[in-house]
Amino acid sequence: MNFIVVTMVLFSLALYGVLTRRDIVGVLASIEMMLGSATLLFVGLSRTTTVATTITPDPTHTGAIALILMVTAAAGAAVGLALLVALARKTARTRTDEITEVKG
Repeated sequence: MNFIVVTMVLFSLALYGVLTRRDIVGVLASIEMMLGSATLLFVGLSRTTTVATTITPDPTHTGAIALILMVTAAAGAAVGLALLVALARKTARTRTDEITEVKG
């Protein structure tokens, strides 16, 4: 159960990064770190818990869970970076405290 403590620490550091960073790239990196800690938690839990039909955990389930979560995180990062590029082109700003309008 040590992985639970590690994931809690990683998630807390990432949450601190999201709340204190002023640059959008830093906020996106912190969000990715939060998703990584959630992936670590899911993989750790899938390795330690058993399904009702099996006695031992199946390693293919763990790999499938990790792969799905990494693909989802990569898609989220791609969308976030695309929004960042579009915002930087339109306003020439990348700091969160300088952005005041949310119009399309």
